Amino acid sequence: MNIGYIDRLRGLAGDLWNVAVDEHEAGKLDRRELLKYAGLIGIGGLASAALPGFAPTACAAGTPGATIRVGLDQPTAAIDPVLITDSASISILSQVGEYLLFDDAATGLQPSLAVSWQSDDDVTVWTVKLRDGVRFNNGQALTSADVVASFERLVDPANSSSALSAYKGLLSKGSIRAVDPLTVAFHLDVPNSNFPFYISSSVVNAVILPANYDGNFEKSFVGTGPFKLESYRPKQGATFIRNPDYWGEKALPEKVEFTFYNDEQAQVLALKSGALDVIPYTPRSALAVDGNSAYRVISVDSSRHDEVHLRTDQPEFKDKRIRRALALSIDREAVAKGLFRGRARVGNDSPFAPIFASTDQSVPQRKQDLNEAKRLLAEAGVANGFKVTLTTERAYDIPDYAVLIQNFARKIGIDVSLNILPQDGYFGSANFGSSPWLDSTFGITDYGHRGTPDIFLNATLKSSGTWNAAHFNNSDYDRLLLEYGRAKDLKSQRLAAGKIQQLLLDETPLIISYFLQYSRITSAKVAGVGFTAISHLLLARAHTV
Repeated sequence: MNIGYIDRLRGLAGDLWNVAVDEHEAGKLDRRELLKYAGLIGIGGLASAALPGFAPTACAAGTPGATIRVGLDQPTAAIDPVLITDSASISILSQVGEYLLFDDAATGLQPSLAVSWQSDDDVTVWTVKLRDGVRFNNGQALTSADVVASFERLVDPANSSSALSAYKGLLSKGSIRAVDPLTVAFHLDVPNSNFPFYISSSVVNAVILPANYDGNFEKSFVGTGPFKLESYRPKQGATFIRNPDYWGEKALPEKVEFTFYNDEQAQVLALKSGALDVIPYTPRSALAVDGNSAYRVISVDSSRHDEVHLRTDQPEFKDKRIRRALALSIDREAVAKGLFRGRARVGNDSPFAPIFASTDQSVPQRKQDLNEAKRLLAEAGVANGFKVTLTTERAYDIPDYAVLIQNFARKIGIDVSLNILPQDGYFGSANFGSSPWLDSTFGITDYGHRGTPDIFLNATLKSSGTWNAAHFNNSDYDRLLLEYGRAKDLKSQRLAAGKIQQLLLDETPLIISYFLQYSRITSAKVAGVGFTAISHLLLARAHTV
């Protein structure tokens, strides 16, 4: 072990950081996890500089001036930073919009519009220092007033922000305060040691907008990012040009052009004809370019998953033995390798994905065990099985996954009928009582990547969670969730996480059998295309080769 390097790491911060360094030195925490933890406690840039072999996100070499052409699906609604959830809108937004912190897949939290962040001893107040000299693309200077207004807009229930699922019970209206023109304090409703992720790109709606933003985003696409709007054509596409007043390194492309498509085959044909440089990835579109050196499939690991919920308050799944039996019927390795062609990692029926530093990797992995599943059903009084309807959305690979679950369940005597709905029909109003997603006895729902498990843990499993489709109501779980949120170091987080993981394996309100990689397909003629697992598309370093 390089003693000088360890000494440099120990000199960066206090006790919490040194606990993480101890784990790194003992081989319990790899370099990537250490970097992620460094970012969480606000020393990401310093820690990165101290780690041998670390290079910040590389500035791609290339000649400035190219036009990068991108195909996207149709945005599902008007592009509004407060409301967006779909990948096409997020990709468009990320050309102009920026966050206080950026959640990098390789290195964790990195400074963006914020340069430092730290909490009080109780992890209930987080203080953020802003970068000086930043201007929006309309010429206005960025100040703490803009940050306060941006987050007040998101946490105000009257605005129906899509970020409310993340902030409910954590951050309330009136709790974000300007300390001075370049300092903001966030006063939390409950302690949370992972809060920096909530003000990062992990919450896609947390883009910083001017305090006087009027709500008509498509008119101006105002933001602090490396590009600015040239033209926007609803249902057709958008064009952005290099922002010459950008606070950071200027974008390489002179222009980025987006075209919206209604069908993935049209995107593939446009890529093959040379009309596009970048398109979304699906297993079907990947098949069309597989083995062809003219194209690349590039991927990042993620916490993205398709969650199977089992209504714990309904007769079919009220008994946890029945829920565990169904989970034991699934061959997770076969799903990951077959359905997703190896671009997935096996899940263990909790939101703690392998990529999270806080995940307790020592918790035993659940595997297919048909004999044990049948024994549990018999013990629960349903040895001959039963009938149940699986309701889900017609999106991505979910219908195929539903068929696999149907076939696995049949092996233990459970007769599953499929009810596959259009996406808008499945989600309905997204409120209990008027949403097949939240009301169905048995369903599958797609969840996009987050940089921390907290949002999943709170929204989908907490007794009062806004996405609690399993109607899971467990006081022990809610107590452990508070313990996890209060944990101030990685060791304590993992201890609480392990307890949560074990409880969820026992109770099984959800089945999470895989975590998907997030991928894009590009022409081999372009390089420097970046993206996040939550659909941000980063084109400032893109160039032709």
